[in-house]
This record gives sequence, C-alpha cells and structure tokens, in this order.
Amino acid sequence: MWSLAFAYLAAGLGAGLATFGGAFGIGRLASAAMDGTARQPEAAGDIRGMMILTAAMIEGVALFSVIVCVLLVFLAKAA
Repeated sequence: MWSLAFAYLAAGLGAGLATFGGAFGIGRLASAAMDGTARQPEAAGDIRGMMILTAAMIEGVALFSVIVCVLLVFLAKAA
C-alpha cells in the first residue's frame, strides 16, 4: 500500500519537475533568441531555425521524463 502511494508521489513530483525544467529551458532559449535577434536582425532566420530545433530537443527530453514517471506508476502497481 505504502509503496504504491510513494510511487504516485514520486511520479507526480517527477512529472512536475520535468515539466518545470522543460518550460524553464524553453523560456531561457526564447529569451536568448530574442536578445540575439535584437542585436543582429539580419540573422533572425538562422536564429529562429536553431531555436525551433533546440526547443524540440528540450521538449523531447521533458516528454521522455514524464513517460518514465508514468511507467514508474504502472510498474509499482503491477508489483
């Protein structure tokens, strides 16, 4: 009983931290991209392309972390 409760708690905290980390990373990325575009407007297209690629990678890592947290709950429930 307690192990399942702790698994739910760990999954909730893990998913929350993964979401917070992904949002923080994308926010920092967007801030740096806006700053770079303001300093060098002629490179806006290159900066935008790299920003989208990097944001997709950050989002992929955050999604993978949330999936691991959900799997933790299902494995704890099966045991």
